[in-house]
Amino acid sequence: MMNRFMQSRLRGLIVLALILIILPAFLANSFHYELVTQMAILAATVVGLNLLVGYAGQISLGHAGFFGLGAYFSGIATGTYGWPSVPALLVGAILVAIIAWVVGRPILRLKGHYLSMATLAVGFIIAIILNNERDFTGGPDGMPVPALEVFGWELSAFGQYSLFGLTIEGFQAWYIFASVVLLVAVWFALNLIESPIGRALRSVHGSEVAASVVGVNTAKYKSLVFVISAIYASLMGGLYAHFQGFITPAVASFEFSILFITMVVLGGMGSTFGVILGAVVLKLLPQVLADFQELETVMFGLILMLTMIFMPKGLLPTLTAIVSRRMRKKAGGEA
Repeated sequence: MMNRFMQSRLRGLIVLALILIILPAFLANSFHYELVTQMAILAATVVGLNLLVGYAGQISLGHAGFFGLGAYFSGIATGTYGWPSVPALLVGAILVAIIAWVVGRPILRLKGHYLSMATLAVGFIIAIILNNERDFTGGPDGMPVPALEVFGWELSAFGQYSLFGLTIEGFQAWYIFASVVLLVAVWFALNLIESPIGRALRSVHGSEVAASVVGVNTAKYKSLVFVISAIYASLMGGLYAHFQGFITPAVASFEFSILFITMVVLGGMGSTFGVILGAVVLKLLPQVLADFQELETVMFGLILMLTMIFMPKGLLPTLTAIVSRRMRKKAGGEA
């Protein structure tokens, strides 16, 4: 079983890497690159959220709060105080991890809709603070964020860079960087899932009572995965801020939190590659439906509703099951 998992994990990473390598051949302009770069950053965010929701079975309706904290900390540290980008991202992630640990310990004792309301409240509190602290955050008007500096490179969507003797535009460089980040985020999540921590999380999801009986410290592991998912959100929030070059408190809004949780549910809870597909679909749908004008929102909601009715397990798990059934039928017919 371990060998099968290792093989499927490696195949999944290879397929994802190949898609990311081939994709630029289909991108015609800077807008396309901007869109897929946002997809990669948001996909990495929900890969972390999936650890909490899909594997530990704990809901979070305020996850954009951690995303926003990471974005604003990095923006303030680099823009106002002149910090280098990487230390700002890392220190921001550490502070968010501490906040998540302090907040998570009491609220993760709750279950069901009580837990949903508690995480929703956390997100609202963070959004309110970012809106009101005008001296630091710029309030509702937002604030500019400097370009990302990595290994001496100032990564700007408007720059030009030389890579292996090739000249690439800034938006292409950002795409490459975001793709690498996504692959690392997926690799870490897949390894965590198959570690003792991952097995403990799955047992908590199955039954907390049964997990406690066999010696699993459920409170510890729920808090740990809450912190890990918050670190994912903080780091990706910081990268998102540097990529956009300007942020507003909307990055910590309830709408962003719902977007994240919808990506997880739509792609398939408990499926690392499924939630990536969910992120891609939810970012692409508004572009595809733009021609419907005033009916865009209606069409968007209708598509999501029909998808969840006929694919309740999510896009990728359902599609995978369909392909597997057809392959078994074909194999049985040939036999």
